[in-house]
Amino acid sequence: MGRRKKGEAVSGWICLDKPYDLTSTHAVSRVRRTFNAQKAGHAGTLDPLATGILPIALGEGTKTVPFLVDADKSYRFTIAWGRTTATYDREGETIAQSDVRPTPAEVDAVLDEFVGEIQQVPPAYSAIKVDGERAYDLARAGETVELKARPVMIHGLRVLGAPDADHVELEMDCGKGTYVRALVRDIADRLGACGHVSALRRTRVGPFSEDRAITLELLEDFGHKARCLELLLPVETALDDIPELAVTAEDAFRLKQGRSIVLVPRQVETLKAELLPGSRTVSAMSDGNLVALCEMRMGRLEPTRVFHLDKSGD
Repeated sequence: MGRRKKGEAVSGWICLDKPYDLTSTHAVSRVRRTFNAQKAGHAGTLDPLATGILPIALGEGTKTVPFLVDADKSYRFTIAWGRTTATYDREGETIAQSDVRPTPAEVDAVLDEFVGEIQQVPPAYSAIKVDGERAYDLARAGETVELKARPVMIHGLRVLGAPDADHVELEMDCGKGTYVRALVRDIADRLGACGHVSALRRTRVGPFSEDRAITLELLEDFGHKARCLELLLPVETALDDIPELAVTAEDAFRLKQGRSIVLVPRQVETLKAELLPGSRTVSAMSDGNLVALCEMRMGRLEPTRVFHLDKSGD
Protein backbone atom coordinates (compact mmCIF):
# COMPACT_ATOMS: atom_id res chain seq x y z
CA MET A 1 0.00 0.00 0.00
CA GLY A 2 1.44 3.38 -1.08
CA ARG A 3 2.18 6.13 1.38
CA ARG A 4 -0.57 8.73 1.72
CA LYS A 5 0.45 12.11 0.31
CA LYS A 6 0.59 15.02 2.72
CA GLY A 7 -1.92 17.78 2.13
CA GLU A 8 -5.17 17.91 0.21
CA ALA A 9 -5.96 17.11 -3.40
CA VAL A 10 -6.54 20.72 -4.49
CA SER A 11 -6.19 21.34 -8.24
CA GLY A 12 -6.19 24.50 -10.35
CA TRP A 13 -4.24 27.68 -10.97
CA ILE A 14 -3.62 30.84 -8.98
CA CYS A 15 -2.72 33.94 -10.99
CA LEU A 16 -0.46 35.45 -8.36
CA ASP A 17 0.63 39.09 -8.32
CA LYS A 18 4.11 38.44 -6.90
CA PRO A 19 5.40 41.19 -4.62
CA TYR A 20 8.82 42.81 -4.79
CA ASP A 21 11.77 41.08 -3.11
CA LEU A 22 10.23 37.59 -2.98
CA THR A 23 11.59 34.62 -4.90
CA SER A 24 9.29 32.55 -7.10
CA THR A 25 10.09 29.46 -4.99
CA HIS A 26 9.03 31.18 -1.77
CA ALA A 27 5.86 32.45 -3.44
CA VAL A 28 4.95 28.89 -4.45
CA SER A 29 5.58 27.66 -0.91
CA ARG A 30 3.27 30.28 0.59
CA VAL A 31 0.47 29.54 -1.88
CA ARG A 32 0.83 25.80 -1.34
CA ARG A 33 0.73 26.26 2.43
CA THR A 34 -2.38 28.45 2.18
CA PHE A 35 -4.26 25.70 0.33
CA ASN A 36 -2.53 22.82 2.17
CA ALA A 37 -2.07 21.40 -1.33
CA GLN A 38 -0.25 18.14 -2.07
CA LYS A 39 1.58 19.55 -5.07
CA ALA A 40 2.47 22.98 -6.40
CA GLY A 41 4.68 24.54 -9.06
CA HIS A 42 5.08 27.70 -11.10
CA ALA A 43 5.30 28.55 -14.79
CA GLY A 44 8.15 30.90 -15.57
CA THR A 45 10.48 32.17 -12.85
CA LEU A 46 10.12 35.84 -11.95
CA ASP A 47 13.17 37.61 -10.48
CA PRO A 48 12.89 38.60 -6.79
CA LEU A 49 13.31 42.28 -7.78
CA ALA A 50 10.40 42.04 -10.26
CA THR A 51 6.69 42.15 -9.47
CA GLY A 52 3.69 40.85 -11.33
CA ILE A 53 2.19 37.75 -12.83
CA LEU A 54 3.45 34.42 -11.52
CA PRO A 55 1.05 31.60 -12.45
CA ILE A 56 1.11 28.92 -9.74
CA ALA A 57 -0.27 25.44 -10.40
CA LEU A 58 -1.75 23.23 -7.70
CA GLY A 59 -2.37 19.48 -7.83
CA GLU A 60 -3.41 18.27 -11.27
CA GLY A 61 -2.65 21.73 -12.61
CA THR A 62 1.07 20.92 -12.38
CA LYS A 63 0.60 18.56 -15.34
CA THR A 64 -0.15 21.58 -17.55
CA VAL A 65 2.87 23.68 -16.50
CA PRO A 66 4.95 22.76 -19.61
CA PHE A 67 2.28 24.28 -21.85
CA LEU A 68 2.54 27.63 -20.05
CA VAL A 69 6.33 27.87 -19.80
CA ASP A 70 6.49 28.48 -23.56
CA ALA A 71 3.69 31.08 -23.54
CA ASP A 72 4.14 34.68 -24.70
CA LYS A 73 4.67 37.26 -21.96
CA SER A 74 4.28 41.01 -21.46
CA TYR A 75 6.35 43.36 -19.31
CA ARG A 76 6.37 47.00 -18.18
CA PHE A 77 9.78 48.29 -17.19
CA THR A 78 11.73 51.45 -16.47
CA ILE A 79 15.21 52.30 -17.73
CA ALA A 80 17.26 54.48 -15.38
CA TRP A 81 19.90 56.41 -17.33
CA GLY A 82 23.36 57.34 -16.14
CA ARG A 83 24.60 54.06 -14.66
CA THR A 84 25.29 50.57 -16.01
CA THR A 85 25.49 47.82 -13.40
CA ALA A 86 27.01 44.35 -13.50
CA THR A 87 23.55 42.79 -13.18
CA TYR A 88 21.78 45.42 -15.34
CA ASP A 89 19.35 46.08 -12.46
CA ARG A 90 19.31 48.53 -9.55
CA GLU A 91 21.07 46.17 -7.12
CA GLY A 92 24.23 45.56 -9.13
CA GLU A 93 27.64 47.14 -8.75
CA THR A 94 28.21 50.16 -11.00
CA ILE A 95 30.54 49.29 -13.89
CA ALA A 96 30.07 52.39 -16.09
CA GLN A 97 28.59 55.89 -15.89
CA SER A 98 27.51 58.49 -18.43
CA ASP A 99 25.87 61.92 -18.61
CA VAL A 100 23.91 60.92 -21.75
CA ARG A 101 20.14 61.06 -21.18
CA PRO A 102 18.24 59.84 -24.27
CA THR A 103 14.81 61.41 -24.74
CA PRO A 104 11.66 59.30 -25.20
CA ALA A 105 11.69 60.24 -28.90
CA GLU A 106 15.28 59.05 -29.29
CA VAL A 107 14.42 55.76 -27.59
CA ASP A 108 11.33 55.31 -29.74
CA ALA A 109 13.39 55.88 -32.90
CA VAL A 110 15.53 52.76 -32.31
CA LEU A 111 12.90 50.34 -30.97
CA ASP A 112 12.07 48.85 -34.39
CA GLU A 113 15.61 47.43 -34.44
CA PHE A 114 14.66 45.24 -31.48
CA VAL A 115 11.30 43.96 -32.75
CA GLY A 116 10.88 40.57 -34.44
CA GLU A 117 13.30 37.68 -34.10
CA ILE A 118 16.57 39.08 -32.81
CA GLN A 119 19.81 37.65 -31.46
CA GLN A 120 20.17 38.36 -27.74
CA VAL A 121 23.07 37.59 -25.42
CA PRO A 122 21.61 36.72 -21.98
CA PRO A 123 23.01 38.57 -18.94
CA ALA A 124 25.86 36.88 -17.08
CA TYR A 125 23.67 37.07 -13.97
CA SER A 126 21.03 34.64 -15.25
CA ALA A 127 19.90 31.10 -14.51
CA ILE A 128 21.35 29.69 -17.72
CA LYS A 129 23.67 26.75 -17.11
CA VAL A 130 27.32 26.83 -18.17
CA ASP A 131 29.10 23.47 -17.85
CA GLY A 132 26.48 22.38 -15.33
CA GLU A 133 26.68 25.55 -13.22
CA ARG A 134 24.24 28.46 -13.09
CA ALA A 135 25.71 31.51 -14.81
CA TYR A 136 24.83 33.76 -11.86
CA ASP A 137 26.73 31.47 -9.46
CA LEU A 138 29.83 31.69 -11.64
CA ALA A 139 29.48 35.47 -12.00
CA ARG A 140 29.09 35.93 -8.24
CA ALA A 141 32.22 33.83 -7.72
CA GLY A 142 34.15 36.33 -9.84
CA GLU A 143 34.48 34.14 -12.92
CA THR A 144 34.12 35.60 -16.41
CA VAL A 145 30.93 34.31 -17.95
CA GLU A 146 30.56 34.41 -21.72
CA LEU A 147 27.13 33.40 -22.96
CA LYS A 148 26.30 32.89 -26.62
CA ALA A 149 23.68 34.92 -28.44
CA ARG A 150 20.43 33.11 -29.05
CA PRO A 151 17.28 33.93 -30.99
CA VAL A 152 14.36 35.46 -29.11
CA MET A 153 11.09 36.86 -30.40
CA ILE A 154 9.87 40.35 -29.49
CA HIS A 155 6.36 40.98 -30.79
CA GLY A 156 6.03 44.59 -29.71
CA LEU A 157 7.97 47.31 -27.93
CA ARG A 158 6.54 50.70 -26.94
CA VAL A 159 7.55 53.85 -25.03
CA LEU A 160 4.95 54.64 -22.38
CA GLY A 161 6.41 57.86 -21.06
CA ALA A 162 9.18 59.49 -19.06
CA PRO A 163 8.59 60.68 -15.48
CA ASP A 164 11.79 62.73 -15.67
CA ALA A 165 14.98 63.09 -17.73
CA ASP A 166 16.65 60.21 -15.87
CA HIS A 167 14.00 57.59 -16.65
CA VAL A 168 11.93 56.19 -19.49
CA GLU A 169 9.12 53.64 -19.20
CA LEU A 170 8.51 50.94 -21.82
CA GLU A 171 6.23 47.99 -22.48
CA MET A 172 7.15 44.76 -24.27
CA ASP A 173 5.32 41.70 -25.63
CA CYS A 174 7.69 38.79 -26.23
CA GLY A 175 8.25 35.07 -26.54
CA LYS A 176 9.99 32.77 -24.10
CA GLY A 177 13.59 33.30 -23.05
CA THR A 178 13.66 37.07 -23.59
CA TYR A 179 15.60 39.01 -20.95
CA VAL A 180 14.44 42.56 -20.19
CA ARG A 181 17.80 43.35 -18.60
CA ALA A 182 19.64 42.29 -21.77
CA LEU A 183 17.26 44.37 -23.89
CA VAL A 184 17.89 47.45 -21.75
CA ARG A 185 21.64 46.86 -22.00
CA ASP A 186 21.40 46.73 -25.80
CA ILE A 187 19.11 49.77 -26.12
CA ALA A 188 21.48 51.81 -23.95
CA ASP A 189 24.49 50.67 -26.02
CA ARG A 190 22.67 51.58 -29.23
CA LEU A 191 22.03 55.10 -27.89
CA GLY A 192 25.54 55.57 -26.53
CA ALA A 193 24.24 55.76 -22.98
CA CYS A 194 24.54 53.90 -19.70
CA GLY A 195 21.38 52.42 -18.22
CA HIS A 196 19.87 49.69 -16.10
CA VAL A 197 16.43 48.34 -15.18
CA SER A 198 15.14 50.26 -12.17
CA ALA A 199 11.64 48.73 -12.14
CA LEU A 200 10.21 45.60 -13.76
CA ARG A 201 6.69 44.19 -13.77
CA ARG A 202 5.38 41.19 -15.69
CA THR A 203 1.82 41.94 -16.76
CA ARG A 204 0.91 38.74 -18.64
CA VAL A 205 1.89 35.10 -19.06
CA GLY A 206 -0.25 33.52 -21.79
CA PRO A 207 -3.89 33.75 -20.59
CA PHE A 208 -2.86 34.90 -17.09
CA SER A 209 -3.09 38.69 -16.90
CA GLU A 210 -3.41 41.48 -14.34
CA ASP A 211 -7.22 41.42 -14.39
CA ARG A 212 -7.07 37.88 -12.96
CA ALA A 213 -4.27 38.55 -10.48
CA ILE A 214 -4.51 37.91 -6.73
CA THR A 215 -2.09 39.23 -4.12
CA LEU A 216 -0.59 36.99 -1.45
CA GLU A 217 -2.13 39.21 1.22
CA LEU A 218 -5.64 38.73 -0.16
CA LEU A 219 -5.11 35.01 -0.56
CA GLU A 220 -3.81 34.55 2.97
CA ASP A 221 -6.49 36.86 4.42
CA PHE A 222 -9.20 34.56 3.02
CA GLY A 223 -8.08 32.29 5.82
CA HIS A 224 -9.75 28.96 5.11
CA LYS A 225 -9.88 26.51 2.24
CA ALA A 226 -13.50 27.03 1.18
CA ARG A 227 -12.98 30.74 0.55
CA CYS A 228 -9.57 30.24 -1.07
CA LEU A 229 -11.06 27.79 -3.56
CA GLU A 230 -13.17 30.66 -4.91
CA LEU A 231 -9.93 32.18 -6.25
CA LEU A 232 -8.78 29.04 -8.09
CA LEU A 233 -8.82 29.08 -11.87
CA PRO A 234 -9.57 25.79 -13.70
CA VAL A 235 -6.72 23.45 -14.62
CA GLU A 236 -7.46 23.97 -18.32
CA THR A 237 -6.82 27.74 -18.05
CA ALA A 238 -3.21 27.06 -19.09
CA LEU A 239 -4.40 25.29 -22.25
CA ASP A 240 -6.16 28.16 -23.99
CA ASP A 241 -4.25 27.59 -27.26
CA ILE A 242 -5.11 23.89 -27.36
CA PRO A 243 -8.36 22.83 -29.08
CA GLU A 244 -10.96 21.07 -26.96
CA LEU A 245 -13.02 18.02 -27.91
CA ALA A 246 -16.08 16.95 -25.95
CA VAL A 247 -16.06 13.17 -25.49
CA THR A 248 -18.68 10.74 -24.19
CA ALA A 249 -18.52 9.25 -20.72
CA GLU A 250 -17.54 5.93 -22.30
CA ASP A 251 -14.65 7.52 -24.24
CA ALA A 252 -13.58 9.44 -21.14
CA PHE A 253 -13.35 6.15 -19.27
CA ARG A 254 -11.18 4.66 -22.03
CA LEU A 255 -8.84 7.66 -22.03
CA LYS A 256 -8.44 7.53 -18.26
CA GLN A 257 -7.38 3.90 -18.63
CA GLY A 258 -4.69 5.00 -21.08
CA ARG A 259 -6.50 3.65 -24.14
CA SER A 260 -7.02 5.56 -27.39
CA ILE A 261 -10.39 6.51 -28.88
CA VAL A 262 -11.48 6.68 -32.52
CA LEU A 263 -12.54 9.99 -34.06
CA VAL A 264 -15.12 10.44 -36.78
CA PRO A 265 -13.92 12.25 -39.97
CA ARG A 266 -15.80 15.43 -39.05
CA GLN A 267 -13.99 15.64 -35.70
CA VAL A 268 -10.62 15.10 -37.39
CA GLU A 269 -11.20 17.92 -39.87
CA THR A 270 -12.42 20.32 -37.16
CA LEU A 271 -9.42 19.63 -34.94
CA LYS A 272 -6.95 19.95 -37.81
CA ALA A 273 -8.30 23.44 -38.50
CA GLU A 274 -7.89 24.45 -34.84
CA LEU A 275 -4.47 22.92 -34.09
CA LEU A 276 -1.45 25.18 -33.87
CA PRO A 277 1.16 24.62 -36.61
CA GLY A 278 3.22 21.54 -35.79
CA SER A 279 1.00 20.54 -32.85
CA ARG A 280 -1.10 17.41 -32.40
CA THR A 281 -2.23 18.12 -28.81
CA VAL A 282 -5.97 18.10 -28.02
CA SER A 283 -7.81 18.54 -24.70
CA ALA A 284 -10.46 15.88 -24.13
CA MET A 285 -13.35 17.21 -22.04
CA SER A 286 -16.28 15.35 -20.49
CA ASP A 287 -19.13 16.91 -18.54
CA GLY A 288 -17.18 20.16 -18.29
CA ASN A 289 -14.08 18.52 -16.83
CA LEU A 290 -10.64 18.02 -18.35
CA VAL A 291 -10.16 14.28 -18.87
CA ALA A 292 -6.85 14.04 -20.72
CA LEU A 293 -4.36 15.72 -22.98
CA CYS A 294 -4.07 13.66 -26.13
CA GLU A 295 -2.10 13.38 -29.35
CA MET A 296 -4.17 13.11 -32.53
CA ARG A 297 -2.72 10.41 -34.79
CA MET A 298 -4.24 8.53 -37.70
CA GLY A 299 -7.80 9.45 -36.79
CA ARG A 300 -7.40 8.53 -33.12
CA LEU A 301 -6.78 10.36 -29.85
CA GLU A 302 -4.02 8.81 -27.75
CA PRO A 303 -3.84 10.03 -24.12
CA THR A 304 -0.50 11.46 -22.99
CA ARG A 305 -1.57 13.03 -19.65
CA VAL A 306 -4.61 11.86 -17.72
CA PHE A 307 -6.37 14.08 -15.16
CA HIS A 308 -8.42 13.16 -12.12
CA LEU A 309 -10.80 16.03 -11.51
CA ASP A 310 -14.38 16.31 -10.30
CA LYS A 311 -16.79 19.15 -11.06
CA SER A 312 -15.45 21.30 -8.21
CA GLY A 313 -11.92 21.08 -9.64
CA ASP A 314 -10.38 19.51 -6.53
